Amino acid sequence: MFEHIRRRLTLGYVGIFALILTIIGAVVVASFWRQAAAQQDELLEQKARGTSDFVSGPLLHGYQEGRDPGERPGPPGRRGEREDGPVGPIQAATETDIGVVALVPPEEANGEGEVLDSSPSSSSFGLPFEGPARRAAEEGEMVTDTVDGPEGEMLRVASVPVTGRDGGVAVVQAAQSRRVVREAVGNLVLILVPVGLVGLILAGVGGLYMSRRAMQPVRDSFQRQRTFIADASHELKTPLSLVKINAEVMQRDPTDPENREIVEDQLSEIDRMDTLLSDLLVLARLDAGRLDVEDKPFDLAVVAAETAGRFLTRAAAEGVRLEVEVPGELPVRGDPGRTSQILAALLDNATRYTPEGGIITVRARLLDDRAEASVENTGSGIAEAHLPRIFDRFYRTEAARTRVGGGTGLGLSIARDLSRAQGGDLTAENADGGVAFRLKLPRQ
Repeated sequence: MFEHIRRRLTLGYVGIFALILTIIGAVVVASFWRQAAAQQDELLEQKARGTSDFVSGPLLHGYQEGRDPGERPGPPGRRGEREDGPVGPIQAATETDIGVVALVPPEEANGEGEVLDSSPSSSSFGLPFEGPARRAAEEGEMVTDTVDGPEGEMLRVASVPVTGRDGGVAVVQAAQSRRVVREAVGNLVLILVPVGLVGLILAGVGGLYMSRRAMQPVRDSFQRQRTFIADASHELKTPLSLVKINAEVMQRDPTDPENREIVEDQLSEIDRMDTLLSDLLVLARLDAGRLDVEDKPFDLAVVAAETAGRFLTRAAAEGVRLEVEVPGELPVRGDPGRTSQILAALLDNATRYTPEGGIITVRARLLDDRAEASVENTGSGIAEAHLPRIFDRFYRTEAARTRVGGGTGLGLSIARDLSRAQGGDLTAENADGGVAFRLKLPRQ
């Protein structure tokens, strides 16, 4: 069951992480696409404007003087070179992935646009595009468009209007395939996908580790619950079996004079079951956080003295001396009724296991930020192997299990839980040849 829950937790963790990575990746790719597209427009603008000085000068001026168009562009294989020297800006723009062309728009060329000069790669991009050139000339500012290229390839075209010295207008167009942007985005995706997969693998490993740690308290709690149920069933089964056996004996001979003793045993077992069920109910309410525990000021010295007074007669009957050493006043915060219940459980435990002629001492004192009430008894103490588990539910040493009149093993557990419910704590230690239980509560 726990492994199944662990796998589901891990899958849920990895799924959420994958969703987050997908959202982040989509945002990154979209942002990178916009940035790459903006950089492409900027590059095309730079290429086009880098040619504008030459176009606005000798090139456009020569066109207006009516020179032979053949004198302007060089022959194939030498495009970008004129009789009076190389065309610097145009020649600088002749890159394999960018085409540049300078042309006179149709309005300035008597209805038909005329190419003034172009880079060698301009024809492969299908330059010029008269529509964007006409709009750029009319608007007087750069125009960017995405158009279909000669082979159906999407091109990005920047059209920059250029005004000559004599007032004439030309347009410089620079074009580049959108494939450049797609390839850049594709390269980014090729980096992000493996990184994301590695992240998911690490998330899966980390999820398994974290789910194991997260499930360990649940596993321990479940195991304690199973142990608790098994112990409670065992403790209830024993008196029920005795009650059933005694009832069967009485049924065989209802008039037997010895039935009176059997009835007394029955009542004793019923009382034991009643005590056990009451303790189980308290523990259930403590675990559910539904037990009423007050938080108010009271005098711990008074509660300790009164609780100890209730055990004077019993201690004397057991041959044990009970001593009380408390100050005149010990103000604390908590529940006086529950505190009395804790001290009663400690005194009951001490009375049971203090040998005849021993001493039980109830003390109370102030500490730095707390007040302490302790119950100490003489005797053999608790073996070090049992001391860490003395507050476990239904836990009893072998001597406690075999002793006549022993408890169910819930009293100390309830006492510690009640102390913690009041913001305090209960501890046990071997001291002076016996055992000392120390209850600490917050000071008022």
